[in-house]
Amino acid sequence: MHKENFLGVDVAPLTYKQVIKQIEKNIEAGEQSTVIAVNPEKVMKAREDEELRDLINGSTFQIPDGIGIVLASRMTGGAITDRVTGIEMMGYLLHLAEQKRLRIFLYGAKEEIITEAMARIKKNHPNITIAGYENGYEDDEEKVVRHIQESNADMLFVALGSPKQELWIRRNKDRLPVKVFQGVGGSLDVWAGAVHWAPKIWRDMNLEWLYRLLSDPKRFKRQLALPKFAWLILKKRKGRS
Repeated sequence: MHKENFLGVDVAPLTYKQVIKQIEKNIEAGEQSTVIAVNPEKVMKAREDEELRDLINGSTFQIPDGIGIVLASRMTGGAITDRVTGIEMMGYLLHLAEQKRLRIFLYGAKEEIITEAMARIKKNHPNITIAGYENGYEDDEEKVVRHIQESNADMLFVALGSPKQELWIRRNKDRLPVKVFQGVGGSLDVWAGAVHWAPKIWRDMNLEWLYRLLSDPKRFKRQLALPKFAWLILKKRKGRS
C-alpha cells in the first residue's frame, strides 16, 4: 500500500470504504489490522519522539484525521482529498461488526462513560454483539488481557488517549484473538453524550477544530501545532522547488 509521508510520519491516502474493504480482506486472511488517526498535532509530537513515530508508521492504517493533513497532501501533490476521522471510522467498523456478526470489545474511559456508550451503540446497532468491556481505571493489565482473550472478541476499541492507547495495543496485540484494533481517544465520550460532536455543518466545512476550540478554549495550546506543521510543510516544499 502506497503511503504519503509528512515530516517522517506515514499516512494512508484511503477513503473510509477503502479502509473497510481492506480490513475485510485482512480478516478473511486471518491477519490483524491496526488503525491509528493522524493529525498535525500527532505528527509534531512524532518528530521529537522516535517511539511514537515508529508506532504510527508500524500501524496497518494511518488515517488522515486532521484537515491539516489533507491540506499538506494538496500542497505536496498528494492523493489525500478528504479527512478520515477516528470517530467516523469507528462508526464504519461498528457497522461492519454488525453486518458480519463480529464480536466487539470496548476498553477505556470512566465506568459511567463506557456503559452509556455501550447502551447507545446497542441502540444504534441492535444486532451487534458486545463481547465485553473494561473501564480505563483497571490497573491490572494482565486482567484486562485475560478478559479480552476470554471474550473471543474480533474487534477492539481502546480509549486511553493517544499515544497510551496505541502503545497498549502494540504491547498486547500478539496475545489477543482480535483481528481489528483501533485507538479511539475521546470517541466513547461522544458516544455517551458527555462530549458534543461538532455539528455536521462545521464538519463539512472542515472547521471541527474551531468548534472544539470554541467549546473548550483550553485546547488553544494544542492547536498551535497546526501553524507550526503548516510552516514546516511549506518550508520543505520550497526546499524541493
